[in-house]
Amino acid sequence: MDGFDRLRKVVARLRADDGCPWDRQQTHRSLKPECIEEAAEVLCGINILEETGDASNLKEELGDLLLQVVMHAQIAEEEGFFTLDDVCRGISEKMIRRHPHVFGVETVNDAGEVVTRWEDIKKAEKAGKLSAEPYLPAAFDEAKELIDVAKKRKGY
Repeated sequence: MDGFDRLRKVVARLRADDGCPWDRQQTHRSLKPECIEEAAEVLCGINILEETGDASNLKEELGDLLLQVVMHAQIAEEEGFFTLDDVCRGISEKMIRRHPHVFGVETVNDAGEVVTRWEDIKKAEKAGKLSAEPYLPAAFDEAKELIDVAKKRKGY
C-alpha cells in the first residue's frame, strides 16, 4: 500500500463510528481554521527551506495540508457529494486540459505564453458555470480573520 492510500484509510478510520470522537465531529466549516493555518505553515516551511536548506519542516507541513484535503474529501464522500478519487481525477483532467503544449499538439515559446494560454482555457471552461468570483471577496476576508485568530492562538 502506498503512502497516499494509507493516508486515505487512516482518515476513513478516524471518521468511522468507532474512530476518533474529535475527527468524527468535524465538518467542512469546522475545519476552516485548520485549513488556513496549515496553508500558512506550508509558507513557513518554504521560507525555512529557502533560508536554511532544510526541507523537513516543509515535508511535515505539506503532509498536514494534504491531511486537510483528504479529510474534506472524506467528509464530502460521507455526505454523498464527491470522493477523493473525483478530486484527483478532476485536477488531473484540468492540468491536462490547461497544458495542451505538454499533453497535446500546441507549442509555446515561453512561460508568459503558458500563462496567457492558461487564462484563455480557464475562461472557456468557466463559461456558463457558477462563478466563484462573487464569493471570493468574502472568502479572502474570512481567511484573513482566520489567520488573525491563528496568530493570536499561537501568541503572535
